[in-house]
Amino acid sequence: MDPQEKNKHLFSEFPPVSTEQWEELIRYDLKGADYDKKLIWKTDEGFDVRPYYRGEDLENLEYLRSLPGDYPFVRGNKNQRNNWIIRQDFHSADLHEANRLALEAIAKGTDAVGFNVKEITTHKQINQLLEGIDLTRTGIHFISSRSYPLTLELFIYEVGHRQLGGEKISGSINFDPISFLLLTGNSCFSGNNNFEEAEYLINTAYKRLPEMKVITVNGHYYQDAGSTLVQELAFSLASGHEYLSELVSKGFSADVIAPRIQFCLATGSDYFLEIAKLRAARLLWAKIVEQYHPENQGSMNMFIHSVTSMRNKTIYDPFVNMLRTTTEGMAAAIGNADSISILPFDLTYKDPDDFSLRIARNQQLIFKEESHLDKTIDPAAGSYYIESLTDSIAFQAWNLFKLVEEKGGMIACIKSGFVQVEVEKSCRKKSTDIIQRKTVSIGTNQYPNLLENMLEKIERVHDENVKEPAVPYKKLKISRSTEVFETLRLATERHIRNGNKKPSIFLFTIGNLAMRKARAAFATNFFGIAGYEIIDNPGFSTVEEGVEAAVQSCSEIIVICSSDNEYTLLAPEICKGIKGQDPGKIVIIAGYPNEIIDSLKEAGIDDFIHLRSNLIETLAKYHKKLGIL
Repeated sequence: MDPQEKNKHLFSEFPPVSTEQWEELIRYDLKGADYDKKLIWKTDEGFDVRPYYRGEDLENLEYLRSLPGDYPFVRGNKNQRNNWIIRQDFHSADLHEANRLALEAIAKGTDAVGFNVKEITTHKQINQLLEGIDLTRTGIHFISSRSYPLTLELFIYEVGHRQLGGEKISGSINFDPISFLLLTGNSCFSGNNNFEEAEYLINTAYKRLPEMKVITVNGHYYQDAGSTLVQELAFSLASGHEYLSELVSKGFSADVIAPRIQFCLATGSDYFLEIAKLRAARLLWAKIVEQYHPENQGSMNMFIHSVTSMRNKTIYDPFVNMLRTTTEGMAAAIGNADSISILPFDLTYKDPDDFSLRIARNQQLIFKEESHLDKTIDPAAGSYYIESLTDSIAFQAWNLFKLVEEKGGMIACIKSGFVQVEVEKSCRKKSTDIIQRKTVSIGTNQYPNLLENMLEKIERVHDENVKEPAVPYKKLKISRSTEVFETLRLATERHIRNGNKKPSIFLFTIGNLAMRKARAAFATNFFGIAGYEIIDNPGFSTVEEGVEAAVQSCSEIIVICSSDNEYTLLAPEICKGIKGQDPGKIVIIAGYPNEIIDSLKEAGIDDFIHLRSNLIETLAKYHKKLGIL
């Protein structure tokens, strides 16, 4: 039987349901509630996500007809297995230590390693760094250097010294003068010689190391500065295009340039959006390179190195970072990244140790050896949701890319401040969401580990008082989203380390069981975030019993936890009883009973904590009252 006829027979008992019928049923179930507010997700990326998608949503997506490994490469650059490169970078400037770490990583399953070569100026040094590494089997990446042309020359000399053919060598150098301008605010370009180094690198690699990527577009900086995924993608594409167009104008063909550019993109916590972003990135880059008429279709491939984002990583409860990087690494693998780096979970506060490096490496090995993500090409293909997200991200990123081009290109937009300002707008929105706990960071702004202390474990301290030199252009500020919370909690730890008592919160739980438990949990999270000790109680049967316990406690702050209805009578009596014996106690209500706020204030209640409270401002206020700040 013909397969189509078989399917018709199989589903003949199930009549088709139209979109109109689905919508009618949904609106009936909503019982008059606003459809858009209840079911439409308005993303920071500039488009809405509907509650469901159907086959009809994919009807106009032309790229769906392409196969993996074929133009426009939405489905990846590979046509057999999704066998991405497992990469691990080592930032140590100590040659012997970096070499030891690399050799151990290679022995334990890493395919490529990256090195800091800022202090390497001789062949002897690079020989020591690469000692024992089979350059034909392991990709070599130079992630930081004072002179990338010198680094490339030394590496080529080492390859020749080993009598190896350059065509067998793979890897990259992190040459990205556009990102240098963006991060430092100081241009390393000069006059008409802007791309002299880029010309040299491209020409040398083409002739001597044809598999080496010698220009890197570091798009991950945008996400680490708080950008949207659309901004990260659009600005990365604009940087890549700037390199491409300038070098084409110098006489190089797209077939020489494009295969020697790699894009380093961050992968954050928006799982499905991140998968779609990588697919959209390949689609758009193929369209860009196509305009330069390459002879080889493979020149339109986008080589994507995915690195887990630092933006959402935390100092407190750092083992949760492992969970974050697991989903991020999975998104990169399912999105068909060409190589992946999972950052160690403890990178926020110290140099990674052997344990954290091993865990980061093993996460990818589990993806391959136990989860078999490398066995299937483009597992997201055909998903109505992911395919629709891919199209939406591509559309929004293309519009922003065109705007950058209209404004003169990426360098011009950085010098004018357009890029930095746009990213800052997104960062402010994301920072507000995490402060208001619309965005949750487990262990930091919600569900903190109350017994955890991190101050003594922090090995790297950023001195904010260091005066930076004036620069001609606005800099992109890299930051983590939870730093503002961590600052408050670390201040509490310093306060205690200096010989002061740990501030404590007494939860005066009384009345309605469900409400007092819910509000006690809320208050625990609220003040636990700042590192305060929380003294919980099972619930007092009388006001007198609770007042006695509250006064006898050493807590500076008493939080009454009950229902709004019961606050009317209980709160004034509790407040009078506590302050009558200890006027210095601060009495707070968990909740915001709007109709009786004024009367409660008159009764002596000092404050109210609730979902609309500005968490950071409130905690900072109590830090100051208690002498912590």
